[in-house]
Amino acid sequence: MLARLKSLFGNLLIYGVGDVATNIVSLLLLPIYTRYLTPSDYGIIAMLLTIEAVAKVVFRWGVDTAFMRLYYDCADAVARQRLASTIFFFLLIMNGAVLAAALAASGWLSQQLFSTSQHGILIGLVLLNTFVSGFYFIPLQVLRIGEHSKQYIALVFARSAGTLIVRLILVIGLKMGVFGVVLADIVVTAVFTPVLGFWFAPLIRFAFSRPLLDDALKFGLPRIPHAIANQVIGLADRYFLNAFATLRDVGVYSIGASFGLAPKLFLGAFEAAWTPFFLGLMKERDAPRIYGAMSTYVFAVLVLIVGGLCAVATDVLRLTTTREFHAASAVTPWIALGVLFQGLYLLGSIGLVITKRTTWYPLATGIAAGVSLLSNYLLIPRYGVLGAAWSNAIAYGTLAAVTGTVSWRLYPVQYEWTRLGRIVIAGVVALVASSLVPPLRPVVGLFARGVVMVGTYGAILLVAGFLRPEELRVLGDARRRALALRAGRVPAPAVEQVEMAGEIVDTNPEAALETLENELASEEAAINRDSRSPSG
Repeated sequence: MLARLKSLFGNLLIYGVGDVATNIVSLLLLPIYTRYLTPSDYGIIAMLLTIEAVAKVVFRWGVDTAFMRLYYDCADAVARQRLASTIFFFLLIMNGAVLAAALAASGWLSQQLFSTSQHGILIGLVLLNTFVSGFYFIPLQVLRIGEHSKQYIALVFARSAGTLIVRLILVIGLKMGVFGVVLADIVVTAVFTPVLGFWFAPLIRFAFSRPLLDDALKFGLPRIPHAIANQVIGLADRYFLNAFATLRDVGVYSIGASFGLAPKLFLGAFEAAWTPFFLGLMKERDAPRIYGAMSTYVFAVLVLIVGGLCAVATDVLRLTTTREFHAASAVTPWIALGVLFQGLYLLGSIGLVITKRTTWYPLATGIAAGVSLLSNYLLIPRYGVLGAAWSNAIAYGTLAAVTGTVSWRLYPVQYEWTRLGRIVIAGVVALVASSLVPPLRPVVGLFARGVVMVGTYGAILLVAGFLRPEELRVLGDARRRALALRAGRVPAPAVEQVEMAGEIVDTNPEAALETLENELASEEAAINRDSRSPSG
């Protein structure tokens, strides 16, 4: 268990470092961007992002998830090349036709969204960029499957950092406004695509298998309605705001939502590490117990992140944006709550993938999308941006509840309900405690509320007995040794065996370390044999 936990969170940390770094930079640049882009400009960008999100779903046909799932069934490198090539040529032909039709309709679409056709060129560029980047999942997922997390994150980080730099040049240096934001994506894609070709080329051959395509589509097509419904859940608020309010309101809302979506940095990194982790573990007898234990740890981290963001949202917005965007702070906590529900959805829906029962996805997301549309329609005209934020949280809560229920009936995971309940109570009480801190200057308030939130959360979990005795012993031994190392002496190891998450482990540090290293080496060797890329 310790080896698996270290492997999962080690990869999670690596996957998250790049996104966290680039998004922190983006956050620091907000005070600059908000002086060059108006709320209406942000409204236009938000609507363009909704077009991009829908186009991503259409251009992938659901085969991105199917590719990872079927990759594990491939017996050798030739079979993996056949799978990658089949999906590549299918996407090239089908998406080429879709792109041509979409470009022809870009002027009409601009008229419908913005009441002017002058933004048609922006829509066309967004669609073209999405078409090209729609092939990236093939080599990137192979890196993830092989747990080449450092290479993966280096590529992702380089792309994100490049986008930030080019946007700075075009938006601030050349004052190109919204067009500069869109053009930056095109420039980076033009550079990044040949670089990614180094990993992409060994996967593609002049090969095509209709049975493989049928399997991929059978697995992936049911996810298209699911994915579209997911986009409705995540983006309907912008469309309703644009219809019932103004582009300025959309822009203010998008700033608040951007901060509220910050926990998705953790969630995205977790998903990148979690998917190959649970698929690689699914054939083991005690997999349901391991999934349950991992879910507890991940949920505890996610509640702390979301609660912390909710506590400091007002201070962060006051510190990083101009006055005309400060009202967005009311939006941030509700969007963050929606991200928490998305985390529950990721943790709770693995049974649908493991059992290949993905036909349930459209039903679950369809229900949540219907709730999203109805709540947005009822709440936005009366409550504006706050109503949109409420609708977002309600919809994602519905998605987590419906999907988790269906998935658990198909594949019962042994969740640790008592410990999960303690996490919820600790998070709520800590958030209430942080709200009692009086109004302060942004920097001081951010620090004070953050300390209260984190300290209260940790203290309640400790007092409530969240950590088991064996976990406390392990953590205590680690703390004792760390303090001893700082003092220049190494204490004698305490030799004893304890049970952690149902598995016997040896707390003798040297023996445990040696065992852990051996387990990791064995696991990595097995992974390399099973998922070696064609170029290997």
